[in-house]
Amino acid sequence: MISTKGRYSIRIMIDLAERAGGDYIPLKEVAERQGLSLKYVERIVPVLKEKGLVDSVHGKGGGYRLTKDPDRYTLWEILNATEGDLAPVACLERGAAPCDRAAECKTLPVWKDYYKLTKDYFSGITLADLMSAPIPDNYVI
Repeated sequence: MISTKGRYSIRIMIDLAERAGGDYIPLKEVAERQGLSLKYVERIVPVLKEKGLVDSVHGKGGGYRLTKDPDRYTLWEILNATEGDLAPVACLERGAAPCDRAAECKTLPVWKDYYKLTKDYFSGITLADLMSAPIPDNYVI
């Protein structure tokens, strides 16, 4: 399951993408537009910065901006930055020790396929795609 942190990270990235153009965007403005707590946004954005997805400048005129064009960010990349490995079971996580039962595990192929579907799905959607998506009348995320 994708947590609020993952969902909000996508909203924050879309907000920055929609205002891309070289200027740094204050987090206060992002939080206000997205209807999010500034404190929560301030906990998410440093993770995005640490992973190289956003850049920042402090002081007057400071804020955050994307480090690349919106069409070069996938949801998979953003979710991995904030959620960590999205593997459905521990044995498929990056760096997991080999499972002693893998050879006899009847469910492992299911989890591998599910993981691949998830990765392929989120890897196929960019911020640019979401920026151009029509918004239905009852939009909620």
